[in-house]
Amino acid sequence: MLEYAILGVIQGIFEWLPISSEGVVAVASQFLIKNFQPIEIALFAHLGTFFAVLIYFRKEWIEVLTFKNIILLRFLIIAVIISGIIGFFLYGVIKDIAIGNSLLVITGFGLLLTAYCHRAKKISQVSFNKLAVISGVLQGLAVIPGLSRSASTIFALSWGKLNPTEILKISYMMSAPVVLAMSGFLFFQNPILISESWPILIFSFLVGFLTLSFLLKVAAKIDFFKFALVFALLCFLGAGLQLLI
Repeated sequence: MLEYAILGVIQGIFEWLPISSEGVVAVASQFLIKNFQPIEIALFAHLGTFFAVLIYFRKEWIEVLTFKNIILLRFLIIAVIISGIIGFFLYGVIKDIAIGNSLLVITGFGLLLTAYCHRAKKISQVSFNKLAVISGVLQGLAVIPGLSRSASTIFALSWGKLNPTEILKISYMMSAPVVLAMSGFLFFQNPILISESWPILIFSFLVGFLTLSFLLKVAAKIDFFKFALVFALLCFLGAGLQLLI
């Protein structure tokens, strides 16, 4: 149980950062778990942070599901459909090609450019519907090993008329339908996974909920320039970390 708890804590911390939590959890599981494939454990751990997103943003989800927030509903539908199509076809082609590190570095430089453009007031802000398309494409590309989903979508959303808290909220809400579909497929492939590794769900949920709350509170207190700069540096850190592991 301790091994699963450790993996759950790792997932809960890294899920929200522009560092591939899937890669970190998969590597750690190689040393801790022998019953399942590392990729299975890494994907399963996302279900815990899925519930963290579901509960933390429960008011937003209720508004979306009851059609009270049509704008956000339309955004999520567009983004999720596009990312699902791209991710489905891309996964089988590049799942064994580790090129995500270089793309993560590019994302980091992109965020640095975004920070500069916002500070210099030289940015042409993209409409919300176009943001949905761009975010969906980049979320679909995040199936590339090593490329962080959160880094990609945060970069895309930073070109809209959104503050840091709104960017993080939408980025994390975008992941929920994809994680749910992925988990359903995983259970179908290996039903005994949940009976043995359920502690990872509890710890990834608890730690994920706390770290999500902390990150959003911090984001609400800083301006966009500092927000983009911090996440750019985290992209570089994530790329370096993945090279080491």
